Amino acid sequence: MLRIGLLGAGRIGRVHAQAIAAHSQSQLCAVSDAIPDAAESLAAEQGATARDSMEIIADPSIDAVLIATPTDTHSGLIEAATRAGKAVLCEKPVDLNLERALACQSVAAETGQPVMVGFNRRFDPSFSTLKSAADRGEIGTPEMLSITSFDPAPPPVSYIKVSGGLFRDMMIHDFDMANYLMGQLPEQILAVGTSIVDPDIGRAGDVDTAVVTMTYENGQIAVIKNSRRAAYGYDQRIEVLGSGGLLQVHNILENAVVKSTADGVTGAKPTYFFLERYMPAYRAEWDAFVQAVQSGSAMPVTLKDGVAALAMAEAATRSAQTGKPVAMTDVLKPVAK
Repeated sequence: MLRIGLLGAGRIGRVHAQAIAAHSQSQLCAVSDAIPDAAESLAAEQGATARDSMEIIADPSIDAVLIATPTDTHSGLIEAATRAGKAVLCEKPVDLNLERALACQSVAAETGQPVMVGFNRRFDPSFSTLKSAADRGEIGTPEMLSITSFDPAPPPVSYIKVSGGLFRDMMIHDFDMANYLMGQLPEQILAVGTSIVDPDIGRAGDVDTAVVTMTYENGQIAVIKNSRRAAYGYDQRIEVLGSGGLLQVHNILENAVVKSTADGVTGAKPTYFFLERYMPAYRAEWDAFVQAVQSGSAMPVTLKDGVAALAMAEAATRSAQTGKPVAMTDVLKPVAK
């Protein structure tokens, strides 16, 4: 039984708390949050205790910590936890700054402690089935990847100002998914972004609508489309075109009823938001983490994966700002020195 400390009791922290509590091999023992009332409330719900983050990390009875705090705290907490001998699952992104994320990766590697980054979509049953089918060669050689990710409504501008921007905050999930499905980093990224959903997002220095095109060494192409607004719900689709066929994942709908009449054919909308769409993925992600810690096997999503997605977000941000394609080597070489 793994004894777990949860750092962060906000919305995503509560999602993780449910997954921890539901697993037969993990026990939520302690919760921390910058807002004490939030930590105390969640701890009371789960039969845990509310404590300070560093106290949890220093406690030798805690086997692992799950980091669901604001992004600017991630690297420091990963370093502290791994130095204390803890296994770590940290929400994305590793950091908002690529150089800082690389430094964190080095520290964690020196400790030898396992760290997993929370790219939960890899564990979505439909996406992982598509990945397995592509790896088995069921559509021949993959040639083009298309990822659609539209939120139903934008977050508050107050969140936008501290999020690191759409490419680091929202599209980073899709960058990781592209790496997961393509099995490699792209050579070049070209991005275009605009603020047509909410002008205040543009005034805050961010975009709310973006398209990224990525090209690979072998000629493959991947396209990612993001929008902060989809009036019909949470739009999450993937399509892989191969030399011998096509693999697709459609939206998960609110129900499976289709009505056909003389007036036309209608069905349900997609589920409204990530809490409904990805809860099975969060549970599968936590199970994968627990199994890796208990068996001593490699983490299925590593800090290296987290840094790679962040580097792609950095390249996309630069491209959107300049209107020019950005080579991944140009992003990675300066910070690697």
